[in-house]
Amino acid sequence: MTETLGPRIGAALKRERNAVGLTVSELARRAGISKATVSQLESGVGNPSVETLWSLGDALGVPFARLVDEPPERVTLIRAADAPRIGSAGSSYAAALLSSSPPNARRDVYLVQAEPGSPKNSAPHTHGTVEHVILISGTALVGPAASPLLLHPGDYACYPGDAPHIFDARDDGTTAVLISELR
Repeated sequence: MTETLGPRIGAALKRERNAVGLTVSELARRAGISKATVSQLESGVGNPSVETLWSLGDALGVPFARLVDEPPERVTLIRAADAPRIGSAGSSYAAALLSSSPPNARRDVYLVQAEPGSPKNSAPHTHGTVEHVILISGTALVGPAASPLLLHPGDYACYPGDAPHIFDARDDGTTAVLISELR
C-alpha cells in the first residue's frame, strides 16, 4: 500500500461510516471483520486486502472505489471560456459537463436572482452538502465565506455548503443557477 493510500482509506472509511450512522463495532460485525481491523484502517494504518475493502464497501452500501479514490477537491472553479464543450451536429447547441452526479446523491436546483448591497451569508447546511453555482448574468462573489470566488457570466464554482458561505451580487440583475447537493 502506498504511503498516501492508508490515510485516504482511513478518512474515506470513517466518512462513509459516519454518513450511515454506524459504530465501528456495527460496521465490523456487518463486514465480518474484527473491530480492531476497522479501527486500524480508520486511523490510516494496516494493510487491507481487496476482500476486506469489498466487505467494508458492501457493509456501508458504497462501491469499493469510494474507499480508495482520491477525494474530490473541496473547491472547484471552471471559467466559462475553459469549459470543455461538445457541439451538436444538427443545431447551434453545445453542452459542457461540469459535475456528474455521484450515486445516491440528492440535488436541489435553484434559480437565484440577487441585487448588490445585501450579500446572502449562509450558515452551514447539513453535513455533506456541496453547492454548485453557474453565474448567468452580472458578477458575484460566491463560495466559502472566508475566500469567495469572483464569478462572471458562465463561470462555475463548487464549494462546501456545510461550511459558512456567501453569495454577494456585485451588479444589478445578477442571476445564477444554484445546485445544492447532499452527498
